Amino acid sequence: MPVEPDGAAVAAIAAAIGEPARARMLYCLVDGHARTSTELAVVAGVAPSTASVHLQRLTTERLVKVLAQGRHRYYSLDGTTVADALEALSVLAGGRHTFAPHTPHRLRAARTCYDHIAGTLGVSLHDRFKTLGWLTAGADGGAAGGAAYDLSAGGRKAFASLGIDIDGTRALRRRFAGACLDWSERRPHLGGALGAALLDVALKKKWVTRDRDSRALSVTSLGRRELHTRFGVQVDAARA
Repeated sequence: MPVEPDGAAVAAIAAAIGEPARARMLYCLVDGHARTSTELAVVAGVAPSTASVHLQRLTTERLVKVLAQGRHRYYSLDGTTVADALEALSVLAGGRHTFAPHTPHRLRAARTCYDHIAGTLGVSLHDRFKTLGWLTAGADGGAAGGAAYDLSAGGRKAFASLGIDIDGTRALRRRFAGACLDWSERRPHLGGALGAALLDVALKKKWVTRDRDSRALSVTSLGRRELHTRFGVQVDAARA
């Protein structure tokens, strides 16, 4: 029988996220990059002193963490479960109306969801991995309610061939692999440690590049060839 969450704790977290300025700060951090309180104040549209109060609240509720480096303090999301929850809230908020994607084209085509690939590309890869039989049912559920995955023998071989240390990835203190519901596609992409390892490979091999000013990913000509050859995923040059 599942353990009921503490109602007061849930309410406190919901209240912390629910203030618009704090919500803007949190969603700014979903790209996985740390930012200073001054940068987050600009994002939230509040004074620096007000931003400090908001960040203290978010830190208290363990939604963000802070790293002091010299005279600066850098804030980032406190783990992937926070990112998963924010993504799920985006889906819920969009689901209040008949779904029609209004996401900017570049973000919808390919972007990061904290530390894994999202958007049309992420969903296409997830679907292809399932079709190829590389993903099997895992033993645990996800923090945001998504299905948990393990790897078949073929999946282990395929991901290992990319240079991913499967055992090392599995040993990390987070969910190994799971379905993360994509807020622009309303279908799952691959999350968890395996999803993060795949994004890391794609960046190192220059299959994709990060946009400097947003969460968008651009698929390179090499990436289009490799994604098609290795996984059978077709990425049109016009959509890359």
